[in-house]
Amino acid sequence: MMSDWNKRTKAVHHGIRRSQYGEVSEAIFMTQGFVYDSAEAAEARFIKAGADEFIYARYGNPTVAMFEDRIAALEGTEDGFATASGMAAVHGALAAMLKAGDHVVSARALFGSCLYILQEVLTRFGVQVTFVDGTDLAAWQAAIRPDTKVVFFESISNPTLEVVDIKAVADLAHAHGATVIVDNVFSTPVFSDAVALGADVIIYSATKHIDGQGRALGGVILGTRDFIRGTVEPFMKHTGGSMSPFTAWLMLKGLETMELRVRAQAASAQHIAQALAADGTLRVIYPGLADHPQHALTMAQMGAGGTVMAIDVGSKDAAFALLNRLEIFTISNNLGDAKSIVTHPATTTHQRLDAATKLELGITPGLIRCSIGLEDPDDLLADLRAAIG
Repeated sequence: MMSDWNKRTKAVHHGIRRSQYGEVSEAIFMTQGFVYDSAEAAEARFIKAGADEFIYARYGNPTVAMFEDRIAALEGTEDGFATASGMAAVHGALAAMLKAGDHVVSARALFGSCLYILQEVLTRFGVQVTFVDGTDLAAWQAAIRPDTKVVFFESISNPTLEVVDIKAVADLAHAHGATVIVDNVFSTPVFSDAVALGADVIIYSATKHIDGQGRALGGVILGTRDFIRGTVEPFMKHTGGSMSPFTAWLMLKGLETMELRVRAQAASAQHIAQALAADGTLRVIYPGLADHPQHALTMAQMGAGGTVMAIDVGSKDAAFALLNRLEIFTISNNLGDAKSIVTHPATTTHQRLDAATKLELGITPGLIRCSIGLEDPDDLLADLRAAIG
């Protein structure tokens, strides 16, 4: 039974739809529409499409459905809806279920674009948003109200790597009937146990570890079948945030090697973080280190520290000098890639925030986010040490 397979097996085989040709690699159904045998058949499909019937690529596609089925099986949810980008998934999951007057409680430490959606977009349409320190359970308890509709957070925050207690926050939210939406990018489907811990809806930017090759934008919203097909799909298919068939094929190929890549990257990140911390020349932030404030929680929730670490070199000038001396690491704003990538969040991903907000979030001028790739970890360590000087 496929349901009994381990994640690594599901990532290769689950959800395959083979055509009459019996291809080994998943087919790319590169079409925007589908034909019907008759006018009556077209009418019937628009009234209610069957489980393996398609109408228009914005609504669904066989290649996209394979990706949705496979990632849902990995995450342990009933269904998923693939989107054009990770941010399309964040916006779609929130906007599909919220209306003017609804209340959202969110962790304050978020990716810059997530903050923009919550602070600027949703509030523009009358949604009330309360921000809290995601690591402070008392703050969550005080902010969640009987009329709170949604609780939203990143399981590991970008870029400061704060870890939120999924079960504890979910218990607080569910006591008031709120839906728990978790952006799980840094945890990855490999280390995720978010469903078992109480998450109702899980979001991934497939651009990151799922693709893992820096090739394509994509995202996915995961949850119950009722939520995905009854709430998310009607919103997404009419607003146009669906994933393309070719992107879905790339993501399927990425899933086949994701566990091998992510485990190797996390092991390298642990090795590099421990070595730099032992050097004692700068501040190292990594959930896999024993001195991380949520280290015990990280080990309980994930069993590993993940693929991303951060270092703080004290100032913007020092950070820029370090970035410019690196030879193997690439300066870019992606993460979860096979190539190791460094980012200066204060001037890139979070540059729109004012200085006070950056300081409140821990995004200091000297903070550098390091996404560890698949290169030899000792080469990466030597590259960082040489750049640190």
